[in-house]
Amino acid sequence: MGVANATAEAHTEWTVERVRSLGVRTDLRTACRVIGIGETVGYRMAKNGTFPVRLIKVGRNYVVPVARLLDLLGIEAPAA
Repeated sequence: MGVANATAEAHTEWTVERVRSLGVRTDLRTACRVIGIGETVGYRMAKNGTFPVRLIKVGRNYVVPVARLLDLLGIEAPAA
């Protein structure tokens, strides 16, 4: 991915439909973009245990349940 594509992706508008379309889980980088915090701050918060939603640590990676993001944003999760 080029710099222009990465910049455009970082500034994409996150609609309710787009957040829901992430599926069941997403990565920490995407979660940071959804809630509007910088990636560096987000990773620091994850490491310190202060990220605004509970994360799942898998090896060296963080997994973010989309349902928790929706709850943080005050959006009702879709029915199963």
